[in-house]
Amino acid sequence: MAWINDTVIERAGRFLWASGRVLEQRRFAFLFGDEDDPAGVLTALDAYRGRDGGYAYGLEPDVRGPAPQPIALPAALAVLEETGALDASRARRLCDWLAGVTAPDGGVPAVLPTLRPYPRPPWLPISGEPHGELLATGQILGPLLRLGVDHPWPRTATEFCRAAVEGLRQTHPYEVRAAVAFLDAAPDRTWARRQAERLGDLVREQRLVLLDPDHPERVRLAPGYAPGEYHLPHDVAPRPDSLARAWFTDAQTRRGLRHLAAAQREDGGWPITWARWSATTEVEARPGVTLAALLTLRAYDRTP
Repeated sequence: MAWINDTVIERAGRFLWASGRVLEQRRFAFLFGDEDDPAGVLTALDAYRGRDGGYAYGLEPDVRGPAPQPIALPAALAVLEETGALDASRARRLCDWLAGVTAPDGGVPAVLPTLRPYPRPPWLPISGEPHGELLATGQILGPLLRLGVDHPWPRTATEFCRAAVEGLRQTHPYEVRAAVAFLDAAPDRTWARRQAERLGDLVREQRLVLLDPDHPERVRLAPGYAPGEYHLPHDVAPRPDSLARAWFTDAQTRRGLRHLAAAQREDGGWPITWARWSATTEVEARPGVTLAALLTLRAYDRTP
């Protein structure tokens, strides 16, 4: 089934040209337009890079200020991957930065104490003694494992993520997505498939994914989530080759994709679903959400 067409892309383009940051406009031109040189995308991305090699300045719109934070790095890695610019040299520099902010347990926290002076949403608490979190570490590690970068940090982080995934009992959708990002790239494929199957059982038992958008009462919203902050099958399995795709039937996946396609607003963009703590961050987040929707629809195009 075709989930995306020229009209959907054109409408999204009008929204991005009107409301997107330079980064999202450059990404759209490269991913869906006629720009075949990623130089403009990478130049725009570099504006968010700090002197120490991390990323800040609102690259992740909910994380403000000039102090680089681990939770901003997944957005940078996604851009580097989609442009083919995540090479060994860049990856080693990122790993050097990660090694400097890794907690004693081998993982990275979502945010560091350096964020304390700057605006942030209430769901990003700052600890005086940061500890590793699967939420951040899994998202960051996946692209680096796919690249196969030769650096000590991925080996340490892999040990942390393996233990964190094996220890998951009570979880929530964003943590599940981070676990899947790691499992889809984990070197030990037998172990990854076994853990993915167990995690899928956990997701179903705890009703973490909305399988039928017409019946939101059948899903359990995690504590702290906003009303309507549902996750659908494509959210935890953004590509059909993900291990998490096996958690859902074809009918459940189709319902989710149909709901995603229908969520495109009149202005051409997609809405955010999480809590709105700042009007500015909502405006800055919607272009990235819109590109993510287009990429998901394209990834599933012509699939059952």
